[in-house]
Amino acid sequence: MSETALGGRFQFPGTSLTVHRIGYGAMQLAGRGVFGPPQDVDAAVAVLRAAVAAGVDHIDTADFYGPHITNQIIRKALHPYPDGLVVVTKISARRGADGSWIPALAPEELTQAVHDNLRNLGLDVLDVVNFRSMHGITEAVEGSIEAPLTVLADLRRKGLVRHIGVSNVTPAQVEEARRIAPIVCVQNCYNVALRRDDALIDDLARQGIAYVPYFPLGGFTPLQSSILSAVASRLGSTPMQVAQAWLLHRSPNILLIPGTSSLAHLRENLAAGQLTLTPEVLTELDAITPIAATH
Repeated sequence: MSETALGGRFQFPGTSLTVHRIGYGAMQLAGRGVFGPPQDVDAAVAVLRAAVAAGVDHIDTADFYGPHITNQIIRKALHPYPDGLVVVTKISARRGADGSWIPALAPEELTQAVHDNLRNLGLDVLDVVNFRSMHGITEAVEGSIEAPLTVLADLRRKGLVRHIGVSNVTPAQVEEARRIAPIVCVQNCYNVALRRDDALIDDLARQGIAYVPYFPLGGFTPLQSSILSAVASRLGSTPMQVAQAWLLHRSPNILLIPGTSSLAHLRENLAAGQLTLTPEVLTELDAITPIAATH
């Protein structure tokens, strides 16, 4: 696919890393509940290879997906990695034997997480590591992240990590993180119906920092879904494609990481970059929910 089809390009601030704005999120490559292996490892490998063949050069992952499974599949599918491929991972959690998500914030746990990512991805250094705040499990909650960010910044100084991002964070936590280390990206829950981060996105855009939304269709009410579906029907597309196209239009610093274990859904996600939304359609979609205040 062309650069335009994949949403154009974005350069992470203060780095030489440039990626297409439509990337790939690897979470769904693990088994059910993001735990254990998938039913078909070869199919997962095929999806990754198809994504890269289509021009995807930004893969989002974490070693606690599986755990370890997703990174091992990425390595099997793509190692040695093609030039220009940027792999972004995240740390701060581990998995219980029952698949539960357990905060892992002690210095030795964070350090081990970086080494686990390096080993399972087959890398000597990680391009970008996001620290995911665990003050809230499903949404950002205020609370200091200074201690774990300081550990991650030290790992960066040691040469194990090139760049740092933050995830599941409030604007205050973003500012706290930026006092500790340069921040190249913020990864939060955001979509056309859940817009608490509107002001944060605009602020990050002014500073050239990437904003990476997850759950692009999460949190919709039936009414909101109906509006999105109606727009998609008129455009001859799917609701997911419209939701992703809206995100690309929302701000030039937004990077998408749609995830799937299906080749058909992969093609559908990548095609969202070719969808043109007129000013009238954008106004209709903007009206799905009022612009909400930040945290």
